Amino acid sequence: MIAHRGASYYAPENTFAAFNKALEMGADMIELDVLLTKDGVPVVIHDNDLERLAGIQGKITDTDYEEVQKIDVGSWFAASYKDERIPTLREVLIWAKDKISLNIEIKAESVTDKAEGGIEEKVIDLIREYEMEEYVLLSSFDYRAAERFSHLGSEIASAILYDKDQSRGKTASGLIQMYKCDYFNVNWRYLTLFSFHKPDINAQLMMVYTVNSRRLMRKLIRKGVYGIFSDRPDLLKEVADKEISERYG
Repeated sequence: MIAHRGASYYAPENTFAAFNKALEMGADMIELDVLLTKDGVPVVIHDNDLERLAGIQGKITDTDYEEVQKIDVGSWFAASYKDERIPTLREVLIWAKDKISLNIEIKAESVTDKAEGGIEEKVIDLIREYEMEEYVLLSSFDYRAAERFSHLGSEIASAILYDKDQSRGKTASGLIQMYKCDYFNVNWRYLTLFSFHKPDINAQLMMVYTVNSRRLMRKLIRKGVYGIFSDRPDLLKEVADKEISERYG
């Protein structure tokens, strides 16, 4: 699977400009990040702190949606993207339906000890509303969220996003079983902790991010990983097509 990460070389991350570019480049899936505004609206943005993407003081989780709508998250990338706005998850689901699959990462900053009415429930309700259950993969670095996915939305595929501290030495398959997830998403820098040759590791359950090197793309494809997240879906598609052609003629 060729997955385009919410960050991009071509357009400001987690915006419709980036999503449309990913679609144009042939990505199979888009990875995006979700936070809750102060008044409980799921919005699509990577950083809770607005300094890097908007050049202003404040956090998404401390800001009502009415104010979030006014924030420009495009100018930091290039003047041509001035006035690019923060989309809601609802808007992205409407856009993606019948176009492309989504990896929705629930950001840890919006996860609390309370499951009822929390971000996981809100996100899953929206996925069901737009009948996107078969086209979404849920993930989170916060293992509390990962544990809730199977309870709140068992029909929706989910992934554990590997966090070394929370994992406490557990294997990839052990984490999948513990949290009843379907996939294991991991940063390529952590791959040295896992062996593709051990019976414990099934490459077909692994999705690796953020892979922008041709050499690493080729290596992972040959190992048989299920998916690769990249800022360069065009390059990844080129490498994948070549590997398939060489393997099957």
